Amino acid sequence: MATLFRDTSPKMERLQIELLRQAPAWRKLQMVGQLNQTVQTLALSGLKQRHPQATPAQLHRKLAELVLGATLAQQVYGVADLLT
Repeated sequence: MATLFRDTSPKMERLQIELLRQAPAWRKLQMVGQLNQTVQTLALSGLKQRHPQATPAQLHRKLAELVLGATLAQQVYGVADLLT
């Protein structure tokens, strides 16, 4: 089996994959939820850097556009305050 990551030894990668396979479904879902939260935090951090004067509501609305797309975000949340 070819390795997926160059910075991980094949032996350790096989161990990681085996541990993931053995993990119960609830733990896998928990890990996905944690990963999603991390991605959201990173995305908000990037938005804050690009729009330092934006309110928290504007930042969350912009995040909704990134995740859902502009059309669906507008349908769900209404018209956005403009961020420049």
